[in-house]
Amino acid sequence: MQSYWKVKLSIFLNYFVFAILLNSVGTVILQVQRTYGVSETSASVLEAFKDLTIAAVSFIVASYINRLGYKRAMLIALGGNALICFLMPTIHSFGMTKLLFAVAGAGFALIKVSVYGTIGLVTADKKEHISLMNFIESFFMIGILTGYFIFTSFMDESTPTAWLNVYYMLGGIALVAFLLLLTTPLDESSLKVDSDKPVFEDFAEMLRLVILPLVLVFVICAFTYVLIEQSIMSWLPTFNNKVLKLPATLSIQMASLLAIATALGRFLAGVVLKRLNWMVVLVGCLVISAGLVLIALPLAEGVDTSAVTGWGNAPVAAFIFPMIGLFLAPIYPAINSLILSSLPVKQHGIMSGLIVIFSALGGTTGSLITGYVFEHYGGQTAFYFSLLPISILTIALFFFSRLQGSTSSVDISGAGAGH
Repeated sequence: MQSYWKVKLSIFLNYFVFAILLNSVGTVILQVQRTYGVSETSASVLEAFKDLTIAAVSFIVASYINRLGYKRAMLIALGGNALICFLMPTIHSFGMTKLLFAVAGAGFALIKVSVYGTIGLVTADKKEHISLMNFIESFFMIGILTGYFIFTSFMDESTPTAWLNVYYMLGGIALVAFLLLLTTPLDESSLKVDSDKPVFEDFAEMLRLVILPLVLVFVICAFTYVLIEQSIMSWLPTFNNKVLKLPATLSIQMASLLAIATALGRFLAGVVLKRLNWMVVLVGCLVISAGLVLIALPLAEGVDTSAVTGWGNAPVAAFIFPMIGLFLAPIYPAINSLILSSLPVKQHGIMSGLIVIFSALGGTTGSLITGYVFEHYGGQTAFYFSLLPISILTIALFFFSRLQGSTSSVDISGAGAGH
C-alpha cells in the first residue's frame, strides 16, 4: 500500500482545528457577553448555530458523500472555515460569530463523515484501522485542551476585541491543512456509487430505524447525555467568571479541567468496562456525577475570590465541579458501541447519522436551557438543573439495558427497503 502519511497528517490537522473551533463555544459565549454586551440567553444560541448545522449537513452528507468524494468534501470544509476565520477579526459582530459557528458546524459534518471513510482507504487491516481511529479521536481531545490556552493567550483586558485575533491563527492552520490535502493524491476508486438508488431511500430507512423501541430508547439516552455534557462544557467558563468571580482568562483556563477529566475518564473506562458490567459502571458514574453537583455547588456560595491571582489560590469549587467529566465520560462511547453492536453492519452508517443528529440536537437544547436558567435564576440554579437530565438518563439506561439484552440483532431493511 502506498504511503498515506500526508493524508493522515492532514486528517490530524483537520481534527485539531475543528476541535478548537467547535469546543470554543463556551469561551466565545463568555467573550460575546463581554465584548458585545449580549445576554446569557442570547449568547446561548451560538450552540444552536453550531449543532443544528452539524445535524442538518450530516443528514445530507450521509446520502451524497460518495458522489461528492471524501477529498473534495474535506477541501470544501477546510476552505470555507479558513475563509470565515480570516474574515472574523475584521467583520466582527455577534451576527458574524453566529455565522462562524454555522460554517464550523457544516465543515465538521463534512470532515467527520469524510475522515471516517478515508480511514478505511488509508489503512491496511483492522488493527491499523482501530489504531488510527483512536489516535484521531485522541488528537481531537488535544485540540480541545489546546483551544482553552490558545484563546486566553490572545485575550487582553485593556483591548476587548483582542481575542478575535486568534482566528487568524486558526484560519492559518485550516489553510495549511487545505494545501496539504490539495497536493496529496487520494485513491477513491473503491467507492461505488449506485446512481439508480433513489435519493430519499436513505431517509426512509433512517425513519424505519428510529421507530424501533431499542433505537428510540437509545436516541433518548444519547440526546439526554449530550444535553448534560454540553450544558456544562459550554457554560463552565461563564460559571467560573460570574458565579466564582474568577478573572475571565483564568475562568477559561480552569474550564480545561473538564476536558482533561473527560479524556482521562474515557481512557480508564476502556479498562474498567472490560471487567465489569456496563450497566453497573454507567449507573454508578451517573450517581457519582449527581453527588459531585451536590458537593461542588454549595462550595461555590459566598466564596471570596477577590484575592485570586491564579490556579494556586483558586477556590476548591473550581477544581471539584469539572471532575464530573471523569464520570460522565464513559457513558457516550459505551451506549454508541452497544447500539451499533446490536445492529447489522450494513445499518451502521445510517445509525451513525442518527447519533450525530440527535447528539447535535441534545447539545443545542442543553445550551439553550442552561443559558435561559443562568440569566433568569442564576448560575448555581442552572448547574443544579443538570440533576434532572441525570435522573432521566439513569431511568432511560435501565430500559435500554432491558431492550439491548433481549435483542441480538435488528434488521429493518427487509420489506420495502429496496435491498
